[in-house]
Amino acid sequence: MGERIAVVGEQGQDLAVLELVARDSGGTWLVDPRSQEPTMQFLSRVGRVPLPGYIRQGVAKSHDIERYQTVFATQPGSAAAPTAGLHFTPALLHKLTERGGRKAEVTLHVGVDTFRPISTHNIGDHEMHSEWCTVSEETVMAVCETQQQRGRVVAVGTTAVRSLETSARSGVTESYRGATNLYIRPGYSFRAVDAMLTNFHMPRTTLMVLVSAFAGHDLIQQAYKEAMENGYRFLSYGDAMLIL
Repeated sequence: MGERIAVVGEQGQDLAVLELVARDSGGTWLVDPRSQEPTMQFLSRVGRVPLPGYIRQGVAKSHDIERYQTVFATQPGSAAAPTAGLHFTPALLHKLTERGGRKAEVTLHVGVDTFRPISTHNIGDHEMHSEWCTVSEETVMAVCETQQQRGRVVAVGTTAVRSLETSARSGVTESYRGATNLYIRPGYSFRAVDAMLTNFHMPRTTLMVLVSAFAGHDLIQQAYKEAMENGYRFLSYGDAMLIL
């Protein structure tokens, strides 16, 4: 530890010097930027849009800055976009409101391990990564009122599912702010979410395990078979499915 690396721009210019502080069990480094510059300003200057590697080898184009972002995002800090939310536009949100829909927000900062495949033979032995999430009192009230009125709480994406279910772990939905390593797998009893909109995921990922826990393994296998036969698009810029 204590070693330093230089971050160099596309034109060969020096952008920053990072000091290696520690490395976690998953291989991710904690670094010190050795700078007095505000963190988000530093990341905006040195970093780039965190496109997944399967999209142009992770090299973002100018239009990705706008496209790889949801219309309702407000808090910086996520290492990837919550991709189910990419399907929404201001016009669509307006239509949902006109038809009696109610929007409530959660924040979950997607971690760099979110797409890491499960490497253990038994999915129950997988060590779930932690991510930071916030579920406000206002959102809790919206969820509870919807449930009391026998409405349906529809989570947009697996990140929203994890956030809401984390807030309901005690059996009562309550506001929450902190890290979550909630691993949702078959046998889990959902307490806050009644339906979900989610993209199509890769096999042997915690995302696939989560949707299988929600809808059942056989139904998900059937849905993915149909998606592949009909040329549906998978992953971040792909199609979505609504699980009721």
